[in-house]
Amino acid sequence: MTANESGRDRQSAAAEPAVLPEAAAPLAELERLQQALAESEERARSHWEQYLRAVAELDNVRKRAQRDIEAANRYGLEKFASELLPVKDSLELAVQNAARADAGSLRQGQEAMLQLLSRALEKLGVTLIDPLGEPFDPERHEAMMAKESGTAEPNSVLEVVQPGYELNGRLLRPARVIVAKEPARA
Repeated sequence: MTANESGRDRQSAAAEPAVLPEAAAPLAELERLQQALAESEERARSHWEQYLRAVAELDNVRKRAQRDIEAANRYGLEKFASELLPVKDSLELAVQNAARADAGSLRQGQEAMLQLLSRALEKLGVTLIDPLGEPFDPERHEAMMAKESGTAEPNSVLEVVQPGYELNGRLLRPARVIVAKEPARA
């Protein structure tokens, strides 16, 4: 090797930056931070996409719920109406045949219609409140009057003037009742 060649090798070695051991640690730290930044940016991008999908899904759910509410308002009475149609048909038939019918068949027809109507209401979740003999409950009963009774418990239902009705446990109409009270002492 000539002196020129060894001088060139020293110049090229001097041209390349020499990494000193004390400078290697900050460079490794920089690379680690750059990699962590890239991973964080990727996670942030992924989270943003998930957020956008969630917002779109929420919007779809909101629109679907609105359509369901509109349909329930529009067609909510469909079941009710279909249950009452046989009662209407029976009433129409009774009116058409009223002139030819005797009192006994009219009564039977009325009883049949009442049964049809009771079954229809039962299918729809409407239940009868007939509190005869039960303690008076102002939440479910409406007192029409109080009547002295020596046989019934005071503050119990002595007579039912008009039955009440509930729809799936919710009061539609309270039962109108006569409430027992203690007989007056002479």
